Amino acid sequence: MPSLTGKRETRRRSGFPDQTTALTALQNFLLAERTGIAVDEALTVADYLREWLLSKQEFLKATTYAGYHRHVHHDLIPAFGPLPLTGLRDRHVTTWSRRQLAAGRGRPTVHRCCAILSTAMNAAVNADLLASNPARTAALRRPAAPERLCWTPQQASAFLHHNAETYNDVYADIFEVILGTGMRRGEVLGLHWPDIHFQQRVLFIRWTLASVNNARLHLQAPKTLSSRSWVSLSPRVTAALRRQAARHRSTHPDQPRLQGMAFTRPDGKPINPERLLHTLRQRSAEIGLPKIGLHDLRHTAATIMISSQVPLAVVSKTLRHSTLATTVNIYGHLLPQAAREAVTALADALDHADLPREIN
Repeated sequence: MPSLTGKRETRRRSGFPDQTTALTALQNFLLAERTGIAVDEALTVADYLREWLLSKQEFLKATTYAGYHRHVHHDLIPAFGPLPLTGLRDRHVTTWSRRQLAAGRGRPTVHRCCAILSTAMNAAVNADLLASNPARTAALRRPAAPERLCWTPQQASAFLHHNAETYNDVYADIFEVILGTGMRRGEVLGLHWPDIHFQQRVLFIRWTLASVNNARLHLQAPKTLSSRSWVSLSPRVTAALRRQAARHRSTHPDQPRLQGMAFTRPDGKPINPERLLHTLRQRSAEIGLPKIGLHDLRHTAATIMISSQVPLAVVSKTLRHSTLATTVNIYGHLLPQAAREAVTALADALDHADLPREIN
């Protein structure tokens, strides 16, 4: 082997059962010296994925880790686990993907599994366990986002009115806050009283409540760094929060100050997002509104703002998107009027430039 001293350096390995095994070991050793890739034939895909998943637990949010864990153990290990890590090929991933789709598996789910596998294989490449990522080119193309369903301002108003007149409960005020601010469901359900400032009519997003595997509720950090920010409150949203504060005080008369989570069940426990979704579906069906999800309430709020000619930059800040481009990508189709105004202004400018100039 090459050495820094210029003298010949010999390395020996022994204990192989036959010549074929010894030659294979020699080829792997020389490959590792040439490429820096440490080939380990004994390391299977299953063993590697378990170790990789364990290393990610500290850095992933509970809900994200639960999804990774589910797909690794229920999909990836059963499909590719017995293979040596160095034996995984793109054809294996492609064949599995096609079979899953042919069996009726949803394309978004199959894409998610392939994306997780590709992420894990990238980590193997970075750790010099693989020369290249066998799942990178075999992964399915990201499915097109489903069409976003939103209510009109009239439908949203009718829904809030129905909740206030018929129920006047904690759920009615939760819907008022979501539609009045564009907050995410987890941000509203994870809201704490100390983060609400009634006099200044603002609140601060510090937590989000998530459901892990639809079984365990978990408080975690907001979705992005930009999500952790101030949110302004309109008079009607402030009124909804004050109604909930009155309920809280009546339920906890021993507390001199508002403490804990703002929106809870009567027993003080957090509200499950699935229960909130069920309530949304039930109450909207009672007055014949189109069926939408909780996140669609956020889209409805954004649509109403944009349709009301609120500048897109202001909408982006209100929704706490990380960049203006995110807002444009999601809601760009809602801006036909702005596009018409832009081309009209452009035509007016060109027409004005065509006018003959007065010569003094």
